[in-house]
Order: sequence, then structure tokens, then C-alpha cells
Amino acid sequence: QVQPVESGGGVVQAGGSLRLSCTVSVRTFSTNAMGWFRQALGKEREFVAAITWSGGSTTVADSVKGRFTISRDNAKSTVYLQMNSLKPEDTAVYYCAAGPYISVYARGYEYWGQGTQVTVSS
Repeated sequence: QVQPVESGGGVVQAGGSLRLSCTVSVRTFSTNAMGWFRQALGKEREFVAAITWSGGSTTVADSVKGRFTISRDNAKSTVYLQMNSLKPEDTAVYYCAAGPYISVYARGYEYWGQGTQVTVSS
């Protein structure tokens, strides 16, 4: 059973930083890509960033480019989302997902974590 597990959410003031982590128990072809999505209250789930275990290719949404960085530690089967210069509009539940390829669409990922809340206060 592949179950991404997120950690690292919390409350931070605007301009601050947080690092989210996501660990998977199994790395196979079907989980070669790891993505971060977020969903604010009353809004649709939104792509944030994604990375592959093999090669480390990355894709980052324009809305967070320059502020958020995605990275991975293959030895730990863990993906990180470093979030800097946080804004109140970054407040959301952040989800980690695993799939075979990088996709900016949620339907491209088969396995999802439970989510971790990030709250940015002004």
C-alpha cells in the first residue's frame, strides 16, 4: 500500500518560511513522480510543484515560482517543499501525491496523503 505521509505544516507569519516533507513507503514506476498540491477553503485543488525520483526533473507553478522549492532525498524516499516569503494567500491544506509522471493535474496522481495545514497570518 503506497501512502504518502506529509509533515511540517503549521502557522507562520507573512514573510516567514516552512518546510513540508512527504515520505513514501514504496518507490516504483507508478510512484516515480511526486507532486504537491494545495486546496484553500472553498477553492479547487491547485498544483504547486512536482519532482521525479529519477533524474530530479521539477515543475513549479508560476504562482509560487521563486518562493517555493521542491527537492528530494532518494535515500530517505522523502520529498521536500521549501516555502519562503509566505503570503496569506498561501494558506491552504497542502497535499502530497505520487504518480508515474509529472503532471499539473490532480488526476495524474494515484496516491494521495492526508494533507497538512499551512496557515499564514498577516
